[in-house]
Amino acid sequence: MEAKRSQETPDTEIARPAPPALPWTVRLQLFMLVGAYDIALRADGTVNRFLFSFGDRQTRASARPDALGVRSADVTVDAPRGLWARVFWPAADQTGSPLPVIVYTHGGGFALLSPASRPLDGMCRRFCRELGAVVVSVNYRLAPEHRCPAAYDDGVEVLRHLSATGLPDDLGVSVDLSRCFLVGDSAGGNIAHHAAQRWISPSNSIRKS
Repeated sequence: MEAKRSQETPDTEIARPAPPALPWTVRLQLFMLVGAYDIALRADGTVNRFLFSFGDRQTRASARPDALGVRSADVTVDAPRGLWARVFWPAADQTGSPLPVIVYTHGGGFALLSPASRPLDGMCRRFCRELGAVVVSVNYRLAPEHRCPAAYDDGVEVLRHLSATGLPDDLGVSVDLSRCFLVGDSAGGNIAHHAAQRWISPSNSIRKS
């Protein structure tokens, strides 16, 4: 056994199963988003949001459970700055025990998409269903209309809002903020990182405000 193991080299490749193919509906949505981005991006770096809206299909929040058994609602965080979040929670949870929270920040180059964008809405529903958690998808202000650090400020403000007021009572879901996880993809990962750094910084009074 030892002799056989010693013959293995670091270059030995371990066969791995091929990743599953993306559903055609997801590929179509991605194709539409990429096409809309190419058309809507101006030479000066600004975005023609009217043109981009043709590729960025939106979906509404609904308190009625979907096929995955997930409910959703849009919650206002700071009305003057247009800051809100879409909350997803499992309708089938009958335990009454507080659920963990995932604060999700979407990608899009700091300039595109929102929690209402259909692919992002669908992904958050899957997170909610498969992880058994409440998902809070942040609708941060977009560049270039709102320059950095506006998105970082919005990420922190959502954390402050959750810490101070939690979720609206009419949602009928209890959360455990001691199990709060910040996640994001692409630009959203960057925003989540900076929001977390600000939140835990000892030189900041954010958590005390």
